Amino acid sequence: MDTPRIVIEEQRLDANIEAMAAMARKAGVALRPHIKSHKLPQIAHKQLAAGACGITVAKLGEAEVMAEHGIKDIFIANEMMGPEKFARLHALARTVKLAVGVDSLEGAKALAESIRAQGSRMQRILDVLIEVDSGLRRCGVEPGKEVVRLAKDISKLQNLRLRGIFTHAGHSYGAADRTELEKIARAEGKVMVESAYDLRREGIEVEVVSVGATPTVAISAFVPGVTEIRPGNYVFYDAMQLALGVIPSIEYCSLRVHSTVISHPAPNRWVLDAGSKALSLDKGAHGHSGVEGHGIIIGQPQLRLVRLSEEHGVAEGESSLKVGDVVEIVPNHACTVVNLFDEVEVWHGAEREVWAVAARGKNR
Repeated sequence: MDTPRIVIEEQRLDANIEAMAAMARKAGVALRPHIKSHKLPQIAHKQLAAGACGITVAKLGEAEVMAEHGIKDIFIANEMMGPEKFARLHALARTVKLAVGVDSLEGAKALAESIRAQGSRMQRILDVLIEVDSGLRRCGVEPGKEVVRLAKDISKLQNLRLRGIFTHAGHSYGAADRTELEKIARAEGKVMVESAYDLRREGIEVEVVSVGATPTVAISAFVPGVTEIRPGNYVFYDAMQLALGVIPSIEYCSLRVHSTVISHPAPNRWVLDAGSKALSLDKGAHGHSGVEGHGIIIGQPQLRLVRLSEEHGVAEGESSLKVGDVVEIVPNHACTVVNLFDEVEVWHGAEREVWAVAARGKNR
């Protein structure tokens, strides 16, 4: 097989999917996995078959691809803006059960007005969820009073229905250790449940209290009052998840990048054909995730992938590798790696399938 290439072990993939579904059942919460991690309809259908209530996407283009492949319940965990996106959004809303994120009155008004402008072509109400900032400092309103204020404003708008609130504790990827990670996870759940309480105290119905992030869900899912989780990376796991202690061993990682040694120019240096266009340069949130180098080379404990250029990966250390040998690499961040490839190879024992990465590059 030519390299570099992505290889997925289907039995491990299936085990990861079932384990997360079982955890959600144990916690009594809905599972709405984020497909930006894999961008593959085949995996999304596996997740639904295991008990997921629907899926989460980051981009409208991802939602369109998943809808084309028969998925009918989709949450776009992002804010939409612009006439082109609104037109596509309304077309999609006519075919699937859809919800989108909002975090400002301006955004909510624009969305409501776009629905009103559809006239008789768009006689429907669109579900929205308010994004709450639980510590990532990206999108989202501050918990508590700001959530209540925006919810009251949305309730005055026609064509929108507030389904609930959601957050993403992405700052958990920058946790210094397991203790800090657990603290972030508990705070994520607490912030959301308290915000839902504030809304209900004002007479505002809250159907969904949704938390995300693979590193935190094993804790935040069990915070009483949380109703939904949206992990994504768990289908693959990667070097970041291992460094954070989310998984106990590298055997949980179902995705590997296979790469060939193309040069051995110095005694302690090997050059691979997988560079930043196959492994990405991602090293974690805020530049810290506990990872070393740019991936883990399986079976080579004394070798570190220290440098990437676009088409080359440079490994240094001690090894008996020779030019022409093929290595397996667990990447730092599997989600960004999948988006770099047109297809993945899926192996079940000795049987091989090739799946096109259908939602690759859907950045709009």
